[in-house]
Amino acid sequence: MQSSGSILVVDDEEDLRNLLRHSLTKEGFTVRTAATGPEALALAPTMRPSLVLLDLMLPGMQGTEVCRRLRAEPALTGTPIIMLTARGDELDRVVGFELGADDDVTKPFSTRELVLRIRAVLRRSVAGGATESEGSLRVGALRIDAAAHRVWVDDEEVQLTATEFRLLTTLARRSGRVQTRGQLLQEVWEMPPDLSTRTVDTHMKRLREKLGAAGERLETVRGVGYRLNALATPTPPK
Repeated sequence: MQSSGSILVVDDEEDLRNLLRHSLTKEGFTVRTAATGPEALALAPTMRPSLVLLDLMLPGMQGTEVCRRLRAEPALTGTPIIMLTARGDELDRVVGFELGADDDVTKPFSTRELVLRIRAVLRRSVAGGATESEGSLRVGALRIDAAAHRVWVDDEEVQLTATEFRLLTTLARRSGRVQTRGQLLQEVWEMPPDLSTRTVDTHMKRLREKLGAAGERLETVRGVGYRLNALATPTPPK
């Protein structure tokens, strides 16, 4: 069977690690596992996984800290991360998204659902800007090279995750038009539009922070969704 990519599973439950290794290997993935945060951080840079499945409730070093350190590693900054969370861990999910996680799956979950979510995230990551038309998009100081999957603000390159890049290009191609949270969930995350989640909001907050002054163009339309305002003039610093 042709490999579908490599996955690093980080979870302190041995039974779950073994189940995921077995299930994902059957789906064509190469799987490595880690039981702790330090073990995962030591393995990830040499493994260079296609995707990381990361339990947020790890002993010792929390999954959110592992996520932060993975995102700070230059070789792993664009590696998709799916959080494994328990019901009720809303705060941890929000923090995980703010740190750059791409998706979350709540325990207990079916392996079929997990595989579908993994493949959806990997499609976004591999495609990057390939689904967008070639050439650059420019909105004020913001420049997006869709084909190269790169973004600049005032000629300074900004490092975005695959999901952040897809979110930005989706809004940029429809600049001036409001996109509802449901539309963004469908197109960026391939999730049902009526799903109750703060995924869009937390990613938007993170994206604004990364874009600096250009992030002011990402406007919240209260009760509806978001738009990228091509006519906005960022407020000059005092």
